[in-house]
Amino acid sequence: MDHSYFVYLLASRRHGTLYCGVTNSLLRRVFEHKTRQVPGFTVKYRVDRLVWYEPHEDINEAISREKRIKRWRRQWKVELIEAANPDWSDLYPALGGTDPATLAPENLRNW
Repeated sequence: MDHSYFVYLLASRRHGTLYCGVTNSLLRRVFEHKTRQVPGFTVKYRVDRLVWYEPHEDINEAISREKRIKRWRRQWKVELIEAANPDWSDLYPALGGTDPATLAPENLRNW
């Protein structure tokens, strides 16, 4: 069975704070960032806009790519984002992501 993995970049806003991560469920993980379910960097700096992602079939390849991107200069990350998403639009809704604002608070606990 093939698994999909994703390397992704989140931003707080256009040209704002950036975060790079890897996951096997892009929609779930971005939802977790948007609902501030995991304390840490993205919660502290309000980084929850999905501005770039890249699918991988192999987890080791995805992790390696994430580590490389994390070491990149900021300008290289900006160029990567702007090559695919020049307006820094949030890609999450277009992927079918659930808008956290539409869920009742009691439903958020189940995510």
